[in-house]
Amino acid sequence: MAFANIISAFDNPAYHWRSIVTTLLIGKYTFETYVSYRQYKEQCKTEPPASIKNEITKETFDKSQEYSRANSSFAFVKSTFNLVKDLAYIKFDLYQKLWSWSGSLLSSLSQVSVIGRFFGSGIISQSLVLFVLTSILGTLERLPFSYYADFVLEEKFGFNKSTVKLWALDTIKLSLASLVLGTPAVYGFLKIIDHFGTSFISYACAFTLLLQLILMTIMPKLILPLFYKLTPIDDGELKKEIEQLATKNGFPLSGVYVIDGSSRSGHSNAFLHGLPWSQQIVLFDTLIDHSTTEEIIAVLAHEIGHWNLNHIPQLLVTNQASVILTCVLYCAFMENKSFFHSFGFFHEYPPMIAFLLFSYVNAPIDCVVQFVTNFVTRKNEYQADNYAKAQGYSEELASALIKLEVENLSSFNVDWLYSTYKESHPTLVERLNALGYISKEKAEQPQVN
Repeated sequence: MAFANIISAFDNPAYHWRSIVTTLLIGKYTFETYVSYRQYKEQCKTEPPASIKNEITKETFDKSQEYSRANSSFAFVKSTFNLVKDLAYIKFDLYQKLWSWSGSLLSSLSQVSVIGRFFGSGIISQSLVLFVLTSILGTLERLPFSYYADFVLEEKFGFNKSTVKLWALDTIKLSLASLVLGTPAVYGFLKIIDHFGTSFISYACAFTLLLQLILMTIMPKLILPLFYKLTPIDDGELKKEIEQLATKNGFPLSGVYVIDGSSRSGHSNAFLHGLPWSQQIVLFDTLIDHSTTEEIIAVLAHEIGHWNLNHIPQLLVTNQASVILTCVLYCAFMENKSFFHSFGFFHEYPPMIAFLLFSYVNAPIDCVVQFVTNFVTRKNEYQADNYAKAQGYSEELASALIKLEVENLSSFNVDWLYSTYKESHPTLVERLNALGYISKEKAEQPQVN
């Protein structure tokens, strides 16, 4: 009863939800722009942090600063565009128009026997058509930014290895994969809400967890191969060392693969995927090209640390907590007539529309959740680093981290607020300090008594 009273308190004609949402969106944009501006000032500095000054050349540092500034400027343009777009959707009742168009399109589709049987009729079917429409619009909106990012920004700094044809194919495949995976997911959520009403939370959370487990299962076998070529690693020293590391740590290794990341980008990475009891290791070919065997093993010791320390289940729990919070807050808006009326919906109250509009109201909560999530993941990164250190890979991990940052032209000067809010990993300086790393130049300096 108390929860129902709280929900009903939000349904008040005195609340001008259009103005509230506009204020929240501008507030989030202002906060994030301020955070990014703080980082931009760091990117204008002419010297790296003293603790890593001996680890990078002046040329590399200057190039990384230029690359970071270019990315920051580009991100500012994108965020400004998104704000203007969102404000336009609110001011001109574009969601109401899209909902109406989706209804008209559904009526037209119903005339085609095969497609009509697939979509059916009713509010859930119309919501699925709306999902497809908004997905297509979103893809079209992102196209110019995606093209600029790859063929102007990344190209300028030597990272882009893709072609326009490959980029276009990737865009099409990503859009289709999103629709194929997203449409059943949206349908499932809408059916749960339709059946359980405001009591849907526990069922929606269970459904979300199921979706996450399914994605973890199909990602290596169905999704990644759409974009990259995964090849089993060749027999040799590296494979032998990886298998020995896995055996030593009781890691359930089911395969080691090399991904042709160089076909699209010059950036390097390595990651684990799969379910906790059956894990695969994926190495970017660029990482193998730029690192020693010892450094790669150190990076994998870090990754295995995540598995050994149960960080993957922890991340699932964190995500579930976020889903629960979102669902609880959404309950206050899914049947809120004053909320719908503010955005031009006077006769229909579609749950799909409620969620799209609620995402704007939830903007400040997203900021808080982002802080909390980053706190958890950063703590996990320190723990995984310490795990690799305990395995005897402190120097090798430090060397690998430095190489990765240098090769990726990462920011070496990082503002603390930007790092806390935007970055899921601690900065290079923070990680090296936690590892107790001392540069060779400093270690060789005579001690003054």
